[in-house]
Order: sequence, then structure tokens, then C-alpha cells
Amino acid sequence: MSDVAQKSPEPILEVRGLVKHFPLTRGILIRRGIGAVQAVDGVSFDLRPGETLGIVGESGCGKSTVARLLMNLERPTVGSILYKGEDISRLSGRALKAVRRNIQMVFQDPYTSLNPRMTVGDIVGEPFDIHPEAAPKKDRRRKVQELLDVVGLNPEYVNRYPHQFSGGQRQRIGIARGLALNPEIIVADEPVSALDVSVQAQVINLMERLQQEFGLAYMFIAHDLSIVRHISDRVAVMYLGRIVETGTDQEIYEHATHPYTQALLSAVPVPDPELSRSRERIILVGDVPSPADPPSGCRFRTRCWKAQALCAEVDPPLAVPAEFAAATGPVRHASACHFAEDKGQLVSG
Repeated sequence: MSDVAQKSPEPILEVRGLVKHFPLTRGILIRRGIGAVQAVDGVSFDLRPGETLGIVGESGCGKSTVARLLMNLERPTVGSILYKGEDISRLSGRALKAVRRNIQMVFQDPYTSLNPRMTVGDIVGEPFDIHPEAAPKKDRRRKVQELLDVVGLNPEYVNRYPHQFSGGQRQRIGIARGLALNPEIIVADEPVSALDVSVQAQVINLMERLQQEFGLAYMFIAHDLSIVRHISDRVAVMYLGRIVETGTDQEIYEHATHPYTQALLSAVPVPDPELSRSRERIILVGDVPSPADPPSGCRFRTRCWKAQALCAEVDPPLAVPAEFAAATGPVRHASACHFAEDKGQLVSG
């Protein structure tokens, strides 16, 4: 985790009311709309310089769609993405190209995110072809070798191809490519989910070191809460296109108040067998509803053991629950639940 964010209270990225609906159509010659997949539906958050915001949730909850929206790979249906006060979701052409230099991405799969026909030198140096002002041609090989050294790879590997590297090494190459243009923000979309556990720790430690060295801000997307805890300053938990709980790592991991977050935490493996047998396990029943037809009111109510009639009628806002409005300390944080409750620490630190 970074201490830089505490010294820079002004957000570098402000996301407000972000919505992305993918239309559903029917017909061959005449296509007509029959609905929409509500992949992201009203997401808001801030990201400060030097800070890591962890986005967690089950597969299909909209995490990767948020990442693609931040990179302008998808255009939002509604909402704004402000980078230093400018709405980048409205940009195109040269203006968008200039912003993308400062917001880079590390992809999930290190096996498919690198072109197998390109050498490592060409892959890491490709951003310089798109932004030639970042490095003169005569300096590019040296810059690429410096980047490889920064991420812990031998600089002499510039002429090798991706198939000659392990998964962890390939992800280091992807990180080096993301660092090439000296960005301020890196969007990491499940960057360690395809790696072995021991290699995951190495990549996480590398990202933490690079954050301190270059003052990077991370949006770190993952479905593994234990990994997110080690790198994040703040955590946002997503379910079916919406953020249902958000707070600092202490607030989320030690004082989760939303039932969905509590269920996720209870599923995190614990290395102590005695503690594992004694702690409460929360088993969610049923499947995640279709984002094309989400439930009324609270979207989690169809799988929630605390659901009541109110939950079907009123969509709970993402705010400090009334039960904790007068409280002080980490239990006082935003949670979208009518019946929020603090169950204490559900996973060991």
C-alpha cells in the first residue's frame, strides 16, 4: 500500500454515475431491440495519486467493463470519467491519444496479451511507435532495456519471443510495456489470476515497488479478496454492475457490513486449520441473476439470507447505513444494504 495517496487528497480520476448497457437485439434482416445487458449500472468512485483502489467481485459483476470504460475501449451509456477535471469519455483523436499516454493497462492473461510474432523489445517498445515524442529512435533500445531491468528481467532478453518466457515473466513484460510512457495511472485487470500462487506474490511485490518508485496510482481488479488486501488502500466490492460496499482495507476486511462482502470474506481460505474449522462460513444459494433482467430493489436480495419485503421495493443507496451513522471508527463506511450488520473480522490478516 502507498502512503503517497494520504499526501494528495485531490483525486486524479473521478468516476460519476458510470453506466454501460449493451443492447440486445432480435431479427436478421430487421433487427429490433428487446432489452439490454446492464453490465455497469451507476458506478462512482475516486482515485488519488499514488493510491491503489481494489475492485473485487464475482465473475460477471462488471469489473472488467469498468476497466474498458476507463481506457475508452468502450463508450459509457451514461456518466462521466474525469481525468484531472476533463471528461475523457467524450474525447477522441489526438486528445484521447494524449490522455491514454497517462492511463495504461495491464491485462489479465499474460499468454494472449503479448503478440507471439513480436520480440520482447518490439512489444515493450511499441508504445514509443505510437508516441514517438516519448523516446527518440536512437534511444529506444536503451529505454526498453532499462524497463526490462526495472521489472526484474535481463535486459539482454530484448531479442527473445514471448514463448521463451514463463507466465510470471510474461506478466513482467506486460508491466514493462505499461510503464513505457511513464503513466500516472495503471488499470490492472486481474493481473495475477492466471499465475501460480508463488508467482502471484512476486508480481504483487513488484507492483508495490514500482508504485513507490514511480508514484503510480493503480486500479487493481481481482476476484481474490486476499490478494487485493495486500496491495489496496481502498476497496470497492461490486455485485451485478454496482458497487455494494466501499471503504479502506481495514473497514472492508475487519468490519464488512454488507452480506455479499461478508460471504466473499468467509470463503477466503485460512492457513490455520483450527481457525478454519471454528469460523463462520456463509454459503450463498442460487445463481447470480442475469444482468439483462436484474431483480427489483436490491440486486443481491435473491441470494441474501437477510432479505425482506423492503429489499424488493427499495434500492438501497451506497451510503453509511443509519445503524452506524453515529458510530466512529472503521465500521462507519458506505454500504448499500437496508439491514447492514457488523460481523467483525471474517478473515485472518
